[in-house]
Amino acid sequence: MTMHLERLAVAHLESVAALEEAGQVHPWRRATLAQALADDTLEVWGAWRDAVLLGYAVLAWLPFEAELQAITVVPHARRQGVAGMLLAHLVTRSRQGGAERLLLEVRESNAPALALYRRYGFSEDGRRRGYYPPVEARGSEREAAVLMSVSLQARAVD
Repeated sequence: MTMHLERLAVAHLESVAALEEAGQVHPWRRATLAQALADDTLEVWGAWRDAVLLGYAVLAWLPFEAELQAITVVPHARRQGVAGMLLAHLVTRSRQGGAERLLLEVRESNAPALALYRRYGFSEDGRRRGYYPPVEARGSEREAAVLMSVSLQARAVD
């Protein structure tokens, strides 16, 4: 079956919470997910196949910009184009919404995500040292967040 995207709502909380738990080392709390799904300043988009939620992404609207606040794909569906489909949609939505840039931050060790974002034209703007908690509970140091953005402005043609 083909994948399709759908804007998610509070009614999807169970599916989103299960996906978040399966897909993240440090998952968002259920209350945080419920708030995101109910918040009018956020758009939460889900990628579905055969009535199964494979991934979701959260887009926040800021003055002049948009921010990708989260993107998660269930482990068994990774490397199948789910995150790319969600990201492409959010870039389009951000541009349509008048945002000048789309911002995000990502754990510096998340090589697959960094590669995906670079493929979509994101470049590094800076780093926040010690931002993310260690992946392992013991023996690791906090990890930097890589701050990235892509311009959504139409480029002038010479």
